[in-house]
Amino acid sequence: MTTKTHTICVVGGTGAEGGGLALRWAKHGHRVIIASRDAAKAKAAADELNARLGSGTAEGADSATGVAQADIVVLTVPYRAQIATVQGLKDALQGKILVDVTVPLVPPKVTRVQLPETDSCVVAVQTLLGEGVRVVSAFQNVSAHKLKDPDYAIDCDVLVAGDDKEARATVMQLAVDAGLRGIDIGPLANSVVSESLTSALIWINKFYKIPDAGVRITGLP
Repeated sequence: MTTKTHTICVVGGTGAEGGGLALRWAKHGHRVIIASRDAAKAKAAADELNARLGSGTAEGADSATGVAQADIVVLTVPYRAQIATVQGLKDALQGKILVDVTVPLVPPKVTRVQLPETDSCVVAVQTLLGEGVRVVSAFQNVSAHKLKDPDYAIDCDVLVAGDDKEARATVMQLAVDAGLRGIDIGPLANSVVSESLTSALIWINKFYKIPDAGVRITGLP
């Protein structure tokens, strides 16, 4: 893996998960574009991030503009908005890596696994976008509020699935750049594991009265 600098557009970066990842990548030195349907809201979020870091690394833009400028796009919108968001950006996403963080949570029963008919909601996105976009599934099981503290050492691995080996390696390095450990779990079909785990982790948090259970893969050096 190389320590290459990327232009990363975080679609939905005004939310907790996307904002936390954007903060950590900007701190590492990547050019980060926080994107939203509301450009003004995205720019305000970028200004807040820059103020925290004391730099001008982050920018804000509407989603189409941000995606057009990036080589890596990270989708961090709620499940209910996933497909509609991707459909609207389909042309702009061609030739890029799309990191999909989506979890198929269906309120109010978020502690119960409720997968779509396709089994994996991220596989559904790859099918929609076609081979011109390298879709990678990652970051579903990481605590959003701990991501927002760039100096906090998060005790959680990032499961990375995708059909393109090079794209998986790139996203595993992004996990490292965010202060985490990326674990290659193979083809995109295996995304169903990390998508399902989130509901189980929410249950664990509730049952054991802890704030943010995570997952660690043992047996690795």
